[in-house]
Amino acid sequence: MAVELNHTIVHVGDSAGAAAALASLLGLPAPVRFGPFQVVTLANGVSLDFIDDSGRIAPQHYAFLVSEAEFDAIFARIRERQLAFWADPARKHPGEINHGDGGRGVYFAGPDGHFLEIITRPYGSGG
Repeated sequence: MAVELNHTIVHVGDSAGAAAALASLLGLPAPVRFGPFQVVTLANGVSLDFIDDSGRIAPQHYAFLVSEAEFDAIFARIRERQLAFWADPARKHPGEINHGDGGRGVYFAGPDGHFLEIITRPYGSGG
Protein backbone atom coordinates (compact mmCIF):
# COMPACT_ATOMS: atom_id res chain seq x y z
CA MET A 1 0.00 0.00 0.00
CA ALA A 2 1.25 3.48 -0.82
CA VAL A 3 1.65 5.87 2.10
CA GLU A 4 -1.00 8.59 2.15
CA LEU A 5 -1.92 11.31 4.60
CA ASN A 6 -5.30 10.38 6.08
CA HIS A 7 -6.00 13.15 8.60
CA THR A 8 -4.44 15.72 10.86
CA ILE A 9 -5.71 17.20 14.11
CA VAL A 10 -6.23 20.96 14.23
CA HIS A 11 -6.27 22.42 17.75
CA VAL A 12 -8.58 25.43 18.11
CA GLY A 13 -10.53 27.20 20.83
CA ASP A 14 -13.91 26.49 19.18
CA SER A 15 -13.88 23.38 17.01
CA ALA A 16 -17.46 23.71 15.77
CA GLY A 17 -17.05 27.36 14.78
CA ALA A 18 -13.58 27.01 13.25
CA ALA A 19 -14.46 23.88 11.26
CA ALA A 20 -17.69 25.40 9.97
CA ALA A 21 -15.95 28.64 9.00
CA LEU A 22 -13.20 26.83 7.08
CA ALA A 23 -15.62 24.48 5.31
CA SER A 24 -17.76 27.45 4.28
CA LEU A 25 -14.76 29.49 3.13
CA LEU A 26 -13.41 26.62 1.01
CA GLY A 27 -16.85 25.68 -0.36
CA LEU A 28 -16.78 22.24 1.27
CA PRO A 29 -19.57 20.21 2.91
CA ALA A 30 -20.36 21.07 6.51
CA PRO A 31 -18.18 19.39 9.14
CA VAL A 32 -19.26 16.08 10.64
CA ARG A 33 -18.85 15.27 14.32
CA PHE A 34 -16.74 12.19 15.07
CA GLY A 35 -16.10 11.71 18.77
CA PRO A 36 -14.54 14.94 20.09
CA PHE A 37 -13.71 16.13 16.56
CA GLN A 38 -15.39 18.31 13.96
CA VAL A 39 -14.19 16.72 10.73
CA VAL A 40 -13.74 18.65 7.47
CA THR A 41 -13.08 16.25 4.61
CA LEU A 42 -11.21 17.41 1.51
CA ALA A 43 -11.75 16.15 -2.06
CA ASN A 44 -8.76 13.78 -1.87
CA GLY A 45 -10.12 12.07 1.25
CA VAL A 46 -7.75 13.76 3.72
CA SER A 47 -9.54 15.26 6.70
CA LEU A 48 -8.83 18.10 9.08
CA ASP A 49 -10.09 16.98 12.47
CA PHE A 50 -10.75 20.06 14.61
CA ILE A 51 -10.62 19.61 18.37
CA ASP A 52 -11.30 22.03 21.22
CA ASP A 53 -8.19 23.08 23.10
CA SER A 54 -8.23 25.51 26.01
CA GLY A 55 -4.43 25.74 26.20
CA ARG A 56 -1.89 27.68 24.17
CA ILE A 57 -2.35 26.78 20.51
CA ALA A 58 0.75 26.44 18.34
CA PRO A 59 -0.09 27.97 14.94
CA GLN A 60 0.22 25.58 12.01
CA HIS A 61 0.25 26.05 8.23
CA TYR A 62 -2.27 24.31 5.97
CA ALA A 63 -2.09 24.65 2.16
CA PHE A 64 -4.92 23.67 -0.17
CA LEU A 65 -4.49 22.89 -3.87
CA VAL A 66 -7.52 24.25 -5.75
CA SER A 67 -8.63 24.78 -9.35
CA GLU A 68 -8.59 28.23 -10.94
CA ALA A 69 -12.39 28.49 -10.54
CA GLU A 70 -12.17 27.41 -6.90
CA PHE A 71 -9.42 29.96 -6.30
CA ASP A 72 -11.69 32.72 -7.65
CA ALA A 73 -14.59 31.64 -5.43
CA ILE A 74 -12.49 31.19 -2.28
CA PHE A 75 -10.57 34.42 -2.84
CA ALA A 76 -13.89 36.26 -3.25
CA ARG A 77 -15.02 34.88 0.13
CA ILE A 78 -11.70 35.89 1.73
CA ARG A 79 -12.28 39.44 0.52
CA GLU A 80 -15.98 39.44 1.47
CA ARG A 81 -15.04 38.39 5.01
CA GLN A 82 -12.29 41.01 5.09
CA LEU A 83 -9.65 38.47 6.09
CA ALA A 84 -6.06 39.67 5.97
CA PHE A 85 -4.12 38.08 3.10
CA TRP A 86 -0.61 38.08 1.69
CA ALA A 87 1.28 36.92 -1.39
CA ASP A 88 4.05 35.38 0.70
CA PRO A 89 4.56 33.37 3.89
CA ALA A 90 6.71 36.11 5.44
CA ARG A 91 3.69 38.47 5.17
CA LYS A 92 5.77 41.14 3.44
CA HIS A 93 3.28 41.60 0.57
CA PRO A 94 -0.10 42.30 2.17
CA GLY A 95 -3.18 42.59 -0.03
CA GLU A 96 -1.49 40.73 -2.92
CA ILE A 97 -1.52 37.27 -4.45
CA ASN A 98 1.44 35.41 -5.94
CA HIS A 99 1.90 33.75 -9.33
CA GLY A 100 4.28 30.97 -8.36
CA ASP A 101 4.83 28.18 -10.89
CA GLY A 102 2.49 29.87 -13.36
CA GLY A 103 -0.51 29.64 -11.03
CA ARG A 104 -1.93 31.77 -8.28
CA GLY A 105 -1.58 31.59 -4.54
CA VAL A 106 -2.52 33.51 -1.45
CA TYR A 107 -1.89 33.14 2.28
CA PHE A 108 -4.53 34.19 4.79
CA ALA A 109 -5.28 34.22 8.48
CA GLY A 110 -7.17 31.21 9.79
CA PRO A 111 -8.73 30.32 13.14
CA ASP A 112 -6.63 30.60 16.29
CA GLY A 113 -3.57 31.92 14.44
CA HIS A 114 -3.29 29.09 11.93
CA PHE A 115 -1.87 30.24 8.58
CA LEU A 116 -3.82 29.02 5.56
CA GLU A 117 -2.93 29.03 1.88
CA ILE A 118 -4.66 28.28 -1.42
CA ILE A 119 -2.63 27.53 -4.55
CA THR A 120 -3.60 26.57 -8.08
CA ARG A 121 -0.31 24.78 -8.90
CA PRO A 122 1.90 22.72 -6.64
CA TYR A 123 5.20 24.36 -5.76
CA GLY A 124 7.98 23.18 -8.03
CA SER A 125 5.59 22.18 -10.82
CA GLY A 126 6.99 24.82 -13.22
CA GLY A 127 5.02 27.10 -15.42
